[in-house]
Amino acid sequence: MGCEVDLTYEDDVACALSTDEVIGICERVLAEEGIQRHCLVSVSIVEEETMRGLNAQWRGKDAPTDVLSLECERPDDPDLADDEPCELGDIVLAPEYIRNQAEAYGTTWADETRLLLVHGMLHLLGYDHMEDEEAQAMEAREDGIVESIKTDAHLQGVEFTRHRREGLA
Repeated sequence: MGCEVDLTYEDDVACALSTDEVIGICERVLAEEGIQRHCLVSVSIVEEETMRGLNAQWRGKDAPTDVLSLECERPDDPDLADDEPCELGDIVLAPEYIRNQAEAYGTTWADETRLLLVHGMLHLLGYDHMEDEEAQAMEAREDGIVESIKTDAHLQGVEFTRHRREGLA
């Protein structure tokens, strides 16, 4: 099992997380989900206007968003040879949007970024939140993984997730 992360940054766009932490979170999600196959993930850090264009192109919504996940292959795809890595897909993060969202939710930029990276990885693994039941399952999974990050000495622990904060508001 392993994870290879191709991390790219649009010009002068900063992320709240280090490269090592981004890779560590991607690896943690795969481990928590019991994925044994080596996976390839692309993570792009982009400006809000770039995100707006991607959101319009892929979701038909002409507005920026925090994270987009574009699934490519599933680790359990029977067409993949046993030793062939899985091209899981692409995650796109918009740090400026995430920073503003974190302020609105009363969390930190880094914690919100961690949650959204976990969220994006879960989407690549087939989770969704279109229906209430799916959303509850996905949020519970996100919270469980975010909680598990606290026990990893190589990753920064998250004080609280947005989901738990929403219930307090």
